[in-house]
Amino acid sequence: MRANILPGLLLCAAVTAAAVGLEHLESALFGRAWLESLVLAIVLGTSLRTLTPASALWTRGAAGIQFSAKTLLELAVLLLGASVSAGSLLAKGWMLLAGIAGVVVLAIVSSYAIGRLSGLPAKLAILIACGNSICGNSAIAAVAPVIDADGQDVAASISFTAVLGVLVVLALPLAMPLLSLSAMQYGVFAGLTVYAVPQVLAATSAVSLSSAHVGTLVKLVRVMMLGPVVLLLSLFGPRAERQRPQLSQLVPWFILGFLALMALRTFDLIPHAVLAPTQHAADALTVMSMAALGLGVDARSVLRAGGRVTMVVVLSLLVLCAISLGLIHFLSIA
Repeated sequence: MRANILPGLLLCAAVTAAAVGLEHLESALFGRAWLESLVLAIVLGTSLRTLTPASALWTRGAAGIQFSAKTLLELAVLLLGASVSAGSLLAKGWMLLAGIAGVVVLAIVSSYAIGRLSGLPAKLAILIACGNSICGNSAIAAVAPVIDADGQDVAASISFTAVLGVLVVLALPLAMPLLSLSAMQYGVFAGLTVYAVPQVLAATSAVSLSSAHVGTLVKLVRVMMLGPVVLLLSLFGPRAERQRPQLSQLVPWFILGFLALMALRTFDLIPHAVLAPTQHAADALTVMSMAALGLGVDARSVLRAGGRVTMVVVLSLLVLCAISLGLIHFLSIA
């Protein structure tokens, strides 16, 4: 197994080194880095994969790239829990927690309606709605067996979500000044709109540590909505045969690890001497994982997803963004 992942790991490490080098070059030339290394890692990885689709490199490095994009990034999210106290979430108030649940429900209903009005089959519309509103590919993977979704529908949903998820991570930091969002508001906005927990970390880390903390906490609450949604779909959703989702599909191991470390930090059970090294390790793993995420995405897969699916996913995301901004202003989050 180690030998299989080595080529991909080395490729991810090379892209990471190039991204870090470019960030330092930016700082030397312009006095500051306009693009952080984690953003550059995604751009470099996606560009390399898209421009050389037929290379044998992707076959040899597939295992290592997948390991870096999934396992290393999950470890980064887990380690982030050591720097977060549960008090910071409770301090935001129960209104925010209720608002997050409300955003998920409204987004699912709106996205499903957009899909059906656009002529998509019910099951494909459900997959897109849940992926867009909760946690991207993880939600699609959890919902698919419950509603007995067709393999082609699952592939179309996941392929587009993978590409759009990367684009959102790249574009979202630009929304902060355009929408006049504070660090706190941006963290909430990212947590409500970005597809996956690791992608929230990528989208917020370049802005500030406080944005990363808030965004991750908001996103975790959003992810916890997956359990009730899957349960309701198993009872009332379209399916040929009922299938009980596994616990690992509803609550991934790294989220449990994040919550465990957060609990330890809340009760001040983590030695202060290890907090800074833990944060640095999480940052390094995040950049390498972003390189892997980029290397796993061929941007041309958007075209293969089909125009109708593309339109539905983009419109659903825009509606989610509008609902999220509405919640931020309604709760007067500063």
